[in-house]
Amino acid sequence: MQDMTQFSIFLVNKPGVLAAVCSELTRARVNMLALTLMDSMEHGVLRIVCDDADATREVLGRAHDRWTETDVLVLELRNEAGAFAGIAEKLADHHINISYAYATAGTSHGRTTAVFKVADMKKAHKVLASLETRTDSDDKKTRKTPTGRKAGR
Repeated sequence: MQDMTQFSIFLVNKPGVLAAVCSELTRARVNMLALTLMDSMEHGVLRIVCDDADATREVLGRAHDRWTETDVLVLELRNEAGAFAGIAEKLADHHINISYAYATAGTSHGRTTAVFKVADMKKAHKVLASLETRTDSDDKKTRKTPTGRKAGR
């Protein structure tokens, strides 16, 4: 679990605009770890979390004029039923509002990256610190799943 910078990039809703932003990031060798794209009639909002916030900021400063940034909570979860729900439930149980969230598709029996924009980052860290959501596939120890249930490997 870590705090990362998310960039919200406002895009005109026409062909090639998304490709141009992604291509500029590619040329700068910036890897997008997670993304979501929402649209309205006039524009879209691309939200991305990248491996290098400074480089992303530099690319957007040169290549695009309408973007903002915010801190988000990024977690690596097991790609299994209930992993995302377990985090959402845990935050809800402690009255932490989730403004929005999204996740990568992940791989079968692998990992997924989940991004949460929460009202209270410090409290969310404290609440989620007790959850063990990442294990190696060859780990034979008993661990907690995101919902708190014990699971063996």
